[in-house]
Amino acid sequence: MAAVWTLVVLALVLNTGLCIPLAAKEDWGYVTVRDGAHMFWWLYGPSEVQSAGPSGLPLILWLQGGPGGSGSGFGNFEEIGPLDRDLEPRKSSWVQAASVLFVDNPVGTGFSYTDQPDAFATNVATVASDMLVLLQHFFTRRADLQSVPFYIFSESYGGKMAAALSLELTKAITQGTVKCNFAGVALGDSWISPLDSVMTWGPYLYTTSLLDDAGLADVSSAAEAVKRAVEQEQFEKATELWSVLETVVEQNSNGVNFYNILTQEPDESRSSAAGEDYISLQVRRHIRPLHSQSLSQLMNGPIRKKLGIIPQNVTWGGQAEEVFSYMAGDFMRPVVDVVDQLLSAGVNVTVYNGQLDLIVDTMGQELWVKRLKWEGLPVFNKMRWTPLDDPTSQGVTGAFCKTYKNFGFYWILKAGHMIPSDQGPMALQMMKMITRQV
Repeated sequence: MAAVWTLVVLALVLNTGLCIPLAAKEDWGYVTVRDGAHMFWWLYGPSEVQSAGPSGLPLILWLQGGPGGSGSGFGNFEEIGPLDRDLEPRKSSWVQAASVLFVDNPVGTGFSYTDQPDAFATNVATVASDMLVLLQHFFTRRADLQSVPFYIFSESYGGKMAAALSLELTKAITQGTVKCNFAGVALGDSWISPLDSVMTWGPYLYTTSLLDDAGLADVSSAAEAVKRAVEQEQFEKATELWSVLETVVEQNSNGVNFYNILTQEPDESRSSAAGEDYISLQVRRHIRPLHSQSLSQLMNGPIRKKLGIIPQNVTWGGQAEEVFSYMAGDFMRPVVDVVDQLLSAGVNVTVYNGQLDLIVDTMGQELWVKRLKWEGLPVFNKMRWTPLDDPTSQGVTGAFCKTYKNFGFYWILKAGHMIPSDQGPMALQMMKMITRQV
């Protein structure tokens, strides 16, 4: 396998012209999912050395968060792809144990693009519909992967999109409009119930010594304002108040990082500048960190040249702010009911969360899980979790897990929001367990 990815490194570093896919190891393309809406995808594997079929390796679709974060960029080069941002081989790459499909989703994210403003998605239903069109085209093009166990893994807002897509995919498979072997969905630090997340920020920060009594009162008061807006179904207003709440958190915690509470936000990411609206502030907080200067230079330089199909007027990440803005009215809507429908339909659902994540803290995740209507929940709640050794330190606990029937939960220790970045070997081990390789 090392030799395979050495070829990929050489192709990226040495190639001075168009680099076509290396045998069957890589494939990429665009799908027009609606008029004026073009979605980019990039597949790693199967290779000639390890093909997904004969070796039983699964196919994983990775959906990034934001909305506006790029799977082909951040998920690939910062988290689970074969190479890191410096084009060095990643020891904990998921491509060791699966074929991985990155999709820049929703349209306008990464190398995906729209031709006109009305082509941006405004809700998760449109996002799921677009993704279903892409998968129809993908599995038609790659019929060799139709029988391979197919899993959807996700992160952050990507989990909300993954849940909605999984439900539509389940229906499409039943109707015969998509041919694939859908094996399950994994929701990583996922924005499934936004209100449960924000309502637990205060208690979580207080118990980890990041808020004092006065700070807890301030954060709790701001969270209640978000709650009222959600309960009144004023979801765009709730998104704006969520931004206000984050400012209150920053002011009272001296800039705690929403993605890992053991670090601090840089000064330039905090609070709003004069005349800055809440959308621009949230883009600065949550979208721009997924588009660092070094990653943008990589994607708009060597990677763009390698791919050879990116339109001249398209810049990687160039429409990310618009993606987030158009989805603002849908951002705070929960999709817990969708997870319930998946479980009732027999779909394998896994939730996994980083111990140090704030924006989607584990306390909030456990709250909505405990409200599921799934018939197996009473037994699941009574079960004790199982400790998992850190793959790099035998005898040291790296995670806990609990599974019953078609539902599982993984608590990943010493990890924030981006689990594969913080705890790569543990994330890889978890993926193998979810995909039934160990």
